[in-house]
Amino acid sequence: MVPTSDWNGLEKTTFRFFFIYFFIQAVPLDWKYFRNLFSINWLDLHFRDIFYLSRYTPQFFSTPENATGWGINSFADWGVVLVIAVLGTAIWSATDRNRKEYNQLYYWLRVILRYRLVIGLIAYAFIKIYPMQSPLPSISNLNTHYGDFNAWKIFSLTLGIVPNYQSFLGLVELLAAVLLFFRKTATIGAFLVLPFTGNVFMSNLAYEGGEYVYSFCLITIALFLFAYDGKRLFTLLTLEQPTLPNRFHPKFTDQQKSARLVLKSAFVFVFVLLYGYKTYAVYHKEGSYHFPKTAGLPGATGLYNVKEFRLNNQVLPYSVTDPIRWQDVVFEKWATISIRSNQKAPLEEAKTEEIFLNDQDRNYEEAGSGGRQYYSYQVNAANQTLILQNKNKNRPNDKLTLKYERPNGNQIILSGHNERQEPVYVVLEKINKKYLLDEVAREGRQKPMKL
Repeated sequence: MVPTSDWNGLEKTTFRFFFIYFFIQAVPLDWKYFRNLFSINWLDLHFRDIFYLSRYTPQFFSTPENATGWGINSFADWGVVLVIAVLGTAIWSATDRNRKEYNQLYYWLRVILRYRLVIGLIAYAFIKIYPMQSPLPSISNLNTHYGDFNAWKIFSLTLGIVPNYQSFLGLVELLAAVLLFFRKTATIGAFLVLPFTGNVFMSNLAYEGGEYVYSFCLITIALFLFAYDGKRLFTLLTLEQPTLPNRFHPKFTDQQKSARLVLKSAFVFVFVLLYGYKTYAVYHKEGSYHFPKTAGLPGATGLYNVKEFRLNNQVLPYSVTDPIRWQDVVFEKWATISIRSNQKAPLEEAKTEEIFLNDQDRNYEEAGSGGRQYYSYQVNAANQTLILQNKNKNRPNDKLTLKYERPNGNQIILSGHNERQEPVYVVLEKINKKYLLDEVAREGRQKPMKL
């Protein structure tokens, strides 16, 4: 498009299509979005509220993932948007034949898309800067066989063990967002988004993630924004020919300038300053929003060998193939116990970024992980009882009520009944196991490590 002259018929038709298409994709029109917006407690705002507001996509087909209105749309939803854009373009072209150009409307569409792309980037930037999106592996994850992880969990754990690199990725996203804030640097910001978010898109495809549709949406917006100066940059840098700059400048009245300043300031306050502070507060307090907040049994954190296992008063010898006999047990520092056994159960999935407030909904530790059964538990210190509930939603009836004894600091004895009300007796002995991640964090990367 040539913004300083009359547009030809193809340019006008193309613009009408993209205007309708991107307007529907970027501007919240879904009633569920506003329902959720008004349900937020703005006096006790959590960073997850702003995160979900920032991740809006239009949804025409209801699925369990997007039933609340906070989910991510699918390519089927894109198809509906495409049909609407085609029909709208035909009607618009028939009723607006005499228009010579759409310079002003083109400018405002770029403004909408710039800010839509900004909040999409910032929403993920801060949860990487404060490395929470992919947390450090739990003790259970560190004691799970590599082959028991699905592809997406391997990718997340690989990113989680390098928190500084994760923070760097967040800073790149934040830099691109800052450049998009300003009209003169928006093209540079859009250019940065293309390889960065393109890598996110490819990673989701390669590792079977669930955000390839959303990341591709951000890529299409960045492409549209970059196209504004793309031809001029190609002519100047590749063909090395004289290139005229864009001479279109929006004109604002004094009232419009004031309103623009107020709106931009409010946007920066909510989506940058407030969101950044709220994200930092959660990181400082919890470390990660993926793991439960409830503290576990005091002094029990660690990996335990199952020295003795009795079921119905019969001793079951150690076996890697027995689906009943426990092989080892992990007590996390939060209220989770994981038990390694050969028991089979459908995997929990967590392929999109979700931020849960309640412990029972936080399923990152068990999602995409096989080979272990994960149980949340409650401690009754007075009766020395643990009440275990399998965290896998496919096994809601798997509950255990166990008495615990601690003869010494390295041993825990559990006794009680399983979900079939069969007597269970387990003797656990703590393994003094060292982990390379912890040793490197304590000693530094320059010193030799011996585990």
